[in-house]
Amino acid sequence: MPLEIGLIGATGIAERTMLAPSLQRLDVTVRAVAASDPVRAKEYATKHAIPVVHQDYSSLLADPSIDTVHISLHNSAHHRWVVRAAVAGKTVIVEKPLCLTAEELAEITFAAEDVEVFEAVATAGHEWQRTVREFIADERYGALESVATRTTFAVPAAGGYRDRRELGGGVFFDNASYWLQALQSTVGLDVVASSGSSDFDGPDGVDRSFSASLRWATGVQATLVCDVGPDHRSEHLFTFERATVKLRNFLRPVVGAVPLNLVITAEDRQVLSFPASSYYDRQLAAIADGTADGLTVAAPRIRLMAEIYQDARGN
Repeated sequence: MPLEIGLIGATGIAERTMLAPSLQRLDVTVRAVAASDPVRAKEYATKHAIPVVHQDYSSLLADPSIDTVHISLHNSAHHRWVVRAAVAGKTVIVEKPLCLTAEELAEITFAAEDVEVFEAVATAGHEWQRTVREFIADERYGALESVATRTTFAVPAAGGYRDRRELGGGVFFDNASYWLQALQSTVGLDVVASSGSSDFDGPDGVDRSFSASLRWATGVQATLVCDVGPDHRSEHLFTFERATVKLRNFLRPVVGAVPLNLVITAEDRQVLSFPASSYYDRQLAAIADGTADGLTVAAPRIRLMAEIYQDARGN
């Protein structure tokens, strides 16, 4: 579908997820931008040749030439502006996480009855997920026993929202959508138990390390260990009865086409290589082409994320 996009947030992530990929498509135009600081919005628009600058987010939502809104604010603002954009009749693309609580999700679901809402999880839909799903379904390596995910992100910049609890900071909210989407696409999310833990000993009581686990009725268990540190890391390890399947570097802090390999270790070692592709180009293409998963698919991830986080907080 043709998209006339307005940016709520003059951000670096909007440059990567919307502006750069839109240059590859004739059916997508970034037409307007608004920021908390109108001067910054004007500078951003000049830099990226965006024709319209709005003085605030509300005036952007009132712009009849905009049919789609991209939201890239701090995490705690996602819910508020998704709801307002949906009420304004706009298609919504919001950076992960879609929102932070089950209550916020319920409000979004109500507001978005007649519009599309997409949670931007750039890793979604990659071919490796279909391949692993087939391994699980046909049991060529026996039954799946466990999934272990390990990630390390860069230490947040001082003063940013990631180190402010009231703004939805913390490493778990940075990781949860990637982790849960991968599980949803391979194992499914019909879990029977979930838990989360953290010392919440980062600045302002945020989590700079977090552990989570899920269990299915079949006995399959999935774990996540995520933290911040000097060396970036992201890997999934699927353990079957007769093999392990490892995916390293599923999320890299780079822009551009990224190759991925599944390393299968059974009686011998096999590497399945996938052609290099750009997460952000693929993500925008799926939305524009009408093949991206919407709110119905994102909702179970958010409910589970909120449940795990509340368990770790002890409430």
